[in-house]
Amino acid sequence: MTRRKPLPLPLLDQPPAERADAARNRQRLVDAALRIVAAKGVAGLALDEVAKEARVGVGTAYRRFGDLSGLAYTLLEEAEVRFQEAFLAGPPPLGPGAEPAPRVRAFLHALLDLQEEQWDLRLLASVKTAHGYANGPYGAYHLHLTNLLTATHRDLDPRYTASALLALLQPALLDHQHRALGLSMPQIRAGLDTLVDGVLGP
Repeated sequence: MTRRKPLPLPLLDQPPAERADAARNRQRLVDAALRIVAAKGVAGLALDEVAKEARVGVGTAYRRFGDLSGLAYTLLEEAEVRFQEAFLAGPPPLGPGAEPAPRVRAFLHALLDLQEEQWDLRLLASVKTAHGYANGPYGAYHLHLTNLLTATHRDLDPRYTASALLALLQPALLDHQHRALGLSMPQIRAGLDTLVDGVLGP
């Protein structure tokens, strides 16, 4: 079997440089949105209310985020950067230093934890990325898993397998499993492990 070379893994897309006033307005909007989420939950988010709380024009909020999913995506950026730092350079088994197969499992468990941590916000943000799998964190997740799966040297297509495993952790599917089917998070995690065992072995 021919060994494939790992693909380069980019960091999460970095925002373009901003004018100082634009950066201040962005931070005011983000801070206002976080205050609203803390007080009312994600259901209380509305761009006009966020703009009012931040004391900036509504047009500024719409130009910055486009819609609520864009705002939610922005609110999650800090956690995404921390997660990428952990799997790129953190301690094993999530970070380098462990064998590829345990790192695959550790990555999927950590991603499930990340999804659960801010469930409703991630569900809202998923609207923005539903048709853009090559963009944002999904692209980095896919490349990372592809590299790990390639390094296991198993007879599988690493790109297809990476996309199939990530499909199990999409916010909409997790939400359906948890809220509609009544599965607990331990049940979801156990099911994920069973499928990973089928791909990589226990």
